[in-house]
Amino acid sequence: MLMENIAQPTITNDVSRYKETISDSLSYLEYRELVSKHVSEGTSSGPEQTEALAQYTLLNDSRLRRLDKTTIVPSEIKRSFENFNGNQTWLVLTESWCGDAAQSMPMMNALTELSPNIAFRVALRDDNLALMNLFLTNDAMSIPKLIVLNNETEEIINAWGPRPSIATAMVEDFKKEHGALTPEFKRDLQVWYNKDKGKTIAADLATLIG
Repeated sequence: MLMENIAQPTITNDVSRYKETISDSLSYLEYRELVSKHVSEGTSSGPEQTEALAQYTLLNDSRLRRLDKTTIVPSEIKRSFENFNGNQTWLVLTESWCGDAAQSMPMMNALTELSPNIAFRVALRDDNLALMNLFLTNDAMSIPKLIVLNNETEEIINAWGPRPSIATAMVEDFKKEHGALTPEFKRDLQVWYNKDKGKTIAADLATLIG
């Protein structure tokens, strides 16, 4: 069953695009090393190179390091993943400069490490636009975008992102009232992430194996 969520991304079953991306994808560790390499070089992933994107990449590298060490999976969700008997691949489309990705990917990794039946792979959005364009959210190439494949049936069965459900509602409500996100709201959103400690992300992602 597809997860019902505000701004639910379009689901497609074009598995060929998915497999093409998987063949060139990275492990989570390889992605972390790539982000750190960009930091050391003062760059970011993607074709556009600006000082701002390099700074976001630097900030995200720090976030990823912290969350990789501090992320805790709630006990009931931990049991669900440990007992999962399916066969899935989780592919996330992202870029080094994406703040929402830095907040959610450590939890994705922590959950998939609990199950030998879920492979977790990472691909860069701007290197895989054909696949990204099949999973738009409100007609935008919003990331991170997690796409779930049932390896046994070779069907794409779900997609999640770019934000956890509560954060998505916060963003939608703010846009309705103000028209666009402000720097102040973006800072408030990061404060929410820090206070939530990944609980909403874990709960959302648990529905992908439910």
